[in-house]
Amino acid sequence: MKLLVIGGGGREHAMVWKLSQSPLVTEIFCAPGNAGIGKIAKNVDISSNNIDKLVEFSLEMNIDLIIVGPEEPLVEGIVDTFRQNNLKVIGPTKQAAQLEGSKAFAKDFMKKYDIPTAQYHEVTTFEEAKLVIEGYSYPVVVKADGLAAGKGVFICENKEEALRVIKQLLDDKILGDAGKSIVIEEFLKGTETSILCFVDGHTIIPMVSSQDHKRAFDGDNGPNTGGMGTYSPNYVYTEEIAKQVEKEILYPTLIGIQQEKMDYRGIIFIGLMITEDGPKVLEYNVRFGDPETQVVLPRLKTDLIEIFDNIIDRKLKDTDIQWSEDGVVCVILASGGYPNKYENGLEITGLDAIENELLIFHSGTIENENKIVTKGGRVLGVVGIDKNIQEAREKVYANIDKIRFKGSFYRKDIGIK
Repeated sequence: MKLLVIGGGGREHAMVWKLSQSPLVTEIFCAPGNAGIGKIAKNVDISSNNIDKLVEFSLEMNIDLIIVGPEEPLVEGIVDTFRQNNLKVIGPTKQAAQLEGSKAFAKDFMKKYDIPTAQYHEVTTFEEAKLVIEGYSYPVVVKADGLAAGKGVFICENKEEALRVIKQLLDDKILGDAGKSIVIEEFLKGTETSILCFVDGHTIIPMVSSQDHKRAFDGDNGPNTGGMGTYSPNYVYTEEIAKQVEKEILYPTLIGIQQEKMDYRGIIFIGLMITEDGPKVLEYNVRFGDPETQVVLPRLKTDLIEIFDNIIDRKLKDTDIQWSEDGVVCVILASGGYPNKYENGLEITGLDAIENELLIFHSGTIENENKIVTKGGRVLGVVGIDKNIQEAREKVYANIDKIRFKGSFYRKDIGIK
């Protein structure tokens, strides 16, 4: 099989790494890819948002299966276009991708199908928001309705901060069209967990649990990011909670997909908060999470191509998906200043010093004059695998300082119970 993986981050590197292990795969292309992906696949200089060029390339190269990594092309309808050209693709259609593309659409979906989530209001003007905010206690969550690359969620500690953020989104347009409407939401207390699921429209099967760390600095301090590290399995995700999630969240989500006549053949990511009142949904993503994928796929024992083939054919229920009992920890090595302003083009050294000890998934890198340099805020995912999370994290932190580039930083508390 010839594959095309769309995207160029750590998630896509992890996907290519796993797919390359399948005996069914003969060649993998990745558009646009990165320096790490280029070692195991052929990078193609096409943006992940250039749908026409990606279709043209797939037809020209007789690609057998396409896997879409990022959310933006999914929300733009890339799956619909591929299918119109008789190309096999893993991912939801444009209609189904609204579950991530619009926070308000997702919240309305949860309400309609009685899926536990935080109370919320959608607003489009600052004056409306001022009235709505009076009904909330603090902290309160303010979300941009549209896609914002993981930077559209604000946890506000008081009314003054909430109104400032709301004005920045609605009036100052700091996130452009993503903030033309916003969702004001009850703050949920508890422990976050990430549940990625395979779904073919008839069946939904959860993957192993993981936990992301969104804040930039140790102790969950600093601004929200796209994710500073993950571990799997999640300590709090017990068998009892998993059964509750299946009954109260996964099954109703599948029913909603069917009732809304969504063509959903791909991955659905469900961000959960495990509260005192039970698990509640924070958000849906319509693709593999990043950096959750970097700790989930190393535990997958079943051939990923076999799973994808059965998703395409709507035979997911016939798939025996096996997972290892390993503990896996991923720590993100980021550029100084991330998630705000940071410098690109910095040479990375020391990768060869630890590649035999750990997995390294490239997130924001490019090869330039035979050197690997930074090209992004999140640069590398350093991944340790061992018999438990504690030993996996020790392996990561014993080696991560061997990798160097100017201004790099990382959280030192990923995976601590």
